[in-house]
Amino acid sequence: MGAITGLDIRPATGADTRTIHEIINDAAQAYKGVIPADRWHEPYMSLPELQSEIGKGVRFHCCLQGERIVGAMGIQEVKDVTLIRHAYVRTAARRHGIGQALLEHLNRLTTRPVLIGTWKAATWAIRFYEKNGFRLVADEEKNHLLRIYWTIPDRQVEESVVLVDSKWRRST
Repeated sequence: MGAITGLDIRPATGADTRTIHEIINDAAQAYKGVIPADRWHEPYMSLPELQSEIGKGVRFHCCLQGERIVGAMGIQEVKDVTLIRHAYVRTAARRHGIGQALLEHLNRLTTRPVLIGTWKAATWAIRFYEKNGFRLVADEEKNHLLRIYWTIPDRQVEESVVLVDSKWRRST
């Protein structure tokens, strides 16, 4: 499928929170039955959890087609790196370049190394990030990075991977 024309990316506003919440929970359905059952819950992310993430410094950007938000991706500065957080595209709008446009936009907002965590069972997400210049790190480094830059349970650490950009390679 080709790229959608007429996309615009802008910082999210407080008025976008409910729409971002809707997009996250729609897109996260792809994880159902893929990630371990003990990591899946309905909704995948509650509205208070999303609001907490925003309160902790995750700044979302929205991709719009016309007036409709079709994707959202967060960026968070933690210590000496930038994390890409909560990257989701509406199920009906996937495979049209929306995720790539958001990722490229957020990458332009930072000069720091960029790290991305995702579920190791989400092979489609890993392929997407690799196609966009990120590389997986080995398990030992992944475990170390997840404990330094993320606040997640040990069980999630076990089931996750970390991908890094070329700036990370230069900084290590």
